Amino acid sequence: METVLAQKIKNIIFDYGNVIFEIDFSKAQNALLQLGIPDIETFFGHKGHNNLFSELETGAISAAEFRNGIRLAAQNPDLKDEEIDTAWNSLLIGVPENVHDVLIEVKQKYRTFLLSNTNEIHYNYILDYLKRAYKIENNDGLFEKAYYSQLMLLRKPNVEIFERVIKENGLVPDETLFIDDSPQHLVGAKKAGLNTLLMDRNPKDLRQFLVEHNLL
Repeated sequence: METVLAQKIKNIIFDYGNVIFEIDFSKAQNALLQLGIPDIETFFGHKGHNNLFSELETGAISAAEFRNGIRLAAQNPDLKDEEIDTAWNSLLIGVPENVHDVLIEVKQKYRTFLLSNTNEIHYNYILDYLKRAYKIENNDGLFEKAYYSQLMLLRKPNVEIFERVIKENGLVPDETLFIDDSPQHLVGAKKAGLNTLLMDRNPKDLRQFLVEHNLL
């Protein structure tokens, strides 16, 4: 298990998927497979995927262009927008009931930030979900600032995305912790001088994870 010198940490940057919001890649893999996309592990896996997803996450292509890319990959020009969006959004499970309370607790002790690789289609779904499930408009009240890849035109693990968050908020990297469930994203964070922890459990256990690392 990784350790950080908790007493020096003043700022925490959280990833969103599978740190705060539970996601299930296998559901999206199965749904995309049902659309007719072959070789799904290569096309969309946790540790690697078709460039179509990275381009959507960095705002390099629009949602409409992404959907056309899915139609091309599935060799089915008749797929409806709604079918594609439903398949793509199927990985989004939700925020466990206690997690927002944990984030508010953490915010009272540290400067906190959200840094998420996401995209227009997921972002819109998540905003609708937060209104339905938690009666909040967005994540802004849970953090000092929330950052999303498609709005920054950058994605993790690019070191520049971490450097921008550091610079914009006057953070001291050695006093800042980044928590993510993807080992490859921690590599970019370390290059930016950040302390890192790999989230290795379900988001419902976020508070216990923070307690175990002496952060709460």
